[in-house]
Amino acid sequence: MDCVLFRHGIAIERDEWDGPDADRRLTERGAKRVAQVAAGLKWLEVQPTHLFSSPFARAVETADILHASLHVPSAVQLIDELLPDAPPDRLLSLFRDLPSKSCVLCVGHEPHLGLAASVMLAGKPSKAFPFKKAGACLIEMAVPVRASHGTLGWWMGPGQLRAMGKKQAKMDV
Repeated sequence: MDCVLFRHGIAIERDEWDGPDADRRLTERGAKRVAQVAAGLKWLEVQPTHLFSSPFARAVETADILHASLHVPSAVQLIDELLPDAPPDRLLSLFRDLPSKSCVLCVGHEPHLGLAASVMLAGKPSKAFPFKKAGACLIEMAVPVRASHGTLGWWMGPGQLRAMGKKQAKMDV
């Protein structure tokens, strides 16, 4: 099973936002960059069968852009296991009910995604795996899914993914 962890795009800064943190949205630049990164994921031949997202607005917007760009066959599923304060190991329990040939794209927040990646790869939460906004990684999970049984396929920042997106755009012409 493949798992792509993806941090939401650039959102309105907290100090510029008066409402609840859960309602902070992507900036126009953030949405544009997520679309460019999605092209990079296409170039990498990421073909999600499932797309899970934190219910926070900036993650949902990011997931919607990825859903449309990557033509994900299933609807975006909002799950509490991707909230910023969720225990990182809870995410693994969702994968256990999916078919072994699944490619799961999970859109969330830091530090949660980094902690979840460390559980998948090393078996325990660690802050050694930070994600930049609109950054992603691919972790190949052995089935049955268990902590520390993942293998890192790739880990890329948004700049790298956007550069690949430019290659994809040239191929699409």
